[in-house]
Amino acid sequence: MKIYDEKELDGAPETFKSCAAKGKGMEGKLYTLQVATEDCTGCGACVHNCPAKSKTEEGRKAINMAPQPPLREAESKNFEFFLNLPDTDPALFNRATLKGSQLLPPMFEFSGACAGCGETPFVKLCSQLFGDRMLVANATGCSSIYGGNLPTTPWTKRKDGLGPAWSNSLFEDNAEFGYGMRLAVDKTSAYVRELLTKNIACDCPACKGTAELKQQILDAAQDSQDAIEEQRARVAELQTIIEKCSDETAKTILVNIHYLVNKSVWIHGGDGWAYDIGYGGLDHVLASGENVNVLVLDTEVYSNTGGQASKATPMGAVAQFAAGGKTQPKKDLGMIAMSYGNIYVAKVALSNPAQVVKAFLEADAYDGPSLIIAYTHCIAHGIDMASAVEGCKEAVASGHWQLYRYDPRRAAEGKNPLQLESKDPTISFSDYALKQNRYKVLKKVNPEAAEALMAEANKVTAERYDMYKKLAAMPFGEDE
Repeated sequence: MKIYDEKELDGAPETFKSCAAKGKGMEGKLYTLQVATEDCTGCGACVHNCPAKSKTEEGRKAINMAPQPPLREAESKNFEFFLNLPDTDPALFNRATLKGSQLLPPMFEFSGACAGCGETPFVKLCSQLFGDRMLVANATGCSSIYGGNLPTTPWTKRKDGLGPAWSNSLFEDNAEFGYGMRLAVDKTSAYVRELLTKNIACDCPACKGTAELKQQILDAAQDSQDAIEEQRARVAELQTIIEKCSDETAKTILVNIHYLVNKSVWIHGGDGWAYDIGYGGLDHVLASGENVNVLVLDTEVYSNTGGQASKATPMGAVAQFAAGGKTQPKKDLGMIAMSYGNIYVAKVALSNPAQVVKAFLEADAYDGPSLIIAYTHCIAHGIDMASAVEGCKEAVASGHWQLYRYDPRRAAEGKNPLQLESKDPTISFSDYALKQNRYKVLKKVNPEAAEALMAEANKVTAERYDMYKKLAAMPFGEDE
């Protein structure tokens, strides 16, 4: 979606749609939410979740499903026109909000994942918030297939050419792969800063009067997107100077000059990687204290390789190697990470997208290891993917998926680092689970076993939520 001046509609196709933008400072602006008709997978999730209902026509919303062929030609022209509109002025919105984050251009698009995939919204958000300076280490799995389906790729760039660097690694070593990216970025950044420090004293004709600019670049905080864009402007100015500089450091500075702008290193992967095959490496990297951000796309099963049970698979779910229903509870990866005390940990779901945005921004801002675990609905759950977000809400409402943020920085302020953001359960685990085929199938083939596992799963879920509630309510600080 974009917000723009009315004058930008000069030459628009006859069928191009727009309406008045709403919000503070939006007076006189227009708004368009444009569908990429040729790339729509027809999952229907956008229509199901659209809250804007017609007051005059029952069943009609602001966005609706319709046969594609009659719309294809006109909407293709509309989409092309839309792409050429300027991106929304960042001064008009707050990127740290749900609405604001979605006005940022996505640098991950048209992935070719399953229709209604629950992983791609999180990856898209990550690209919107950090894609202009992001490096991604991606574990083998669904995200490596839809992320690098060569010869095409869904990863793209901003209009100014800035975009993410993405690479795929194996199940067993992806965390270490991302750790290597972080170390390489830090070493290169330190090296170019060292050279620039030496270059400040250069008195060649190109560098005269530039010492202040160089010192500003070295001292820049880069603690917000505005500050990063300001640093980019300074670095661009420096580049024109260094290109003409005769100092011996100039050539090497020029090669590495863009490392003077902070990078955001992300490690992406599914639960098969994070909970199982790559867990040893993940634990090692989180324990390193380095500034890496980990996004676990938790489908609670090995989705890409045929639906095998992982340690993230909940009790009672049927999967390969758990044909009689998984007998052990889901591994609590977040609790394990929190036990270190210096790792930022968040558990998020699309049931509360504002919390997702907040967690992503806090993780990136935290100068240390961060772990975000995202509830990721999947076709392997045996659900209607169009209404899958309802299942996310029920997972939270049952207490199975606790929403929280654990921020070590709060401890330094004398506050409890753990903030539990989901309310007390209003339904049981079985109320949530038995709407999904992965649980219902056991009830058909072995009702006694299903009943026993559901009873135990209800108990485990309630106890685990109660534990989180007590931990979040505990007083914190030296005087307590």
